[in-house]
Amino acid sequence: MTIDEIIALVKSFDGALAVTAGQGDGSPELAWGDTFFYYAPDGIMPQATQPFATIVAKDYPEDEQSRLDRPGFFRVNIAAGRAAFVEWTGHQPGEPADDVDPSVADSVIAHPVYGSLGWLAIVNPGPSTAQTARTLLRQAYDLARARFERRMNR
Repeated sequence: MTIDEIIALVKSFDGALAVTAGQGDGSPELAWGDTFFYYAPDGIMPQATQPFATIVAKDYPEDEQSRLDRPGFFRVNIAAGRAAFVEWTGHQPGEPADDVDPSVADSVIAHPVYGSLGWLAIVNPGPSTAQTARTLLRQAYDLARARFERRMNR
């Protein structure tokens, strides 16, 4: 899967918003070029909500383990929920994990930084993980939509 394919997929979900950070939009320069996905049925980026998934194409401070400094590499990060996290990692968020190389492409792993919060990650989704990435992104979207609807029904 390419970055553009992932963005198109998520944008096809009803009410999903894809925001690619760039110069002049108020985002920090470090985030420019990265994409953030929200459930936002009004089309306006929520101010007090975390994205349900992101795509990053560069290393961030304290998050260099995926080696996204390699040409053509990116990582999709997905908040697909606790059950999906346990299914794919074999452990609860925050529990010690087996040694996994977070720079390996086409593999579902606990996010190298936000795994303790239940986030999954895939570097360059390919033949082994493209369908899984689609499924996990849909699950993350469904969870974000359900949270939104609970807040609206208070």
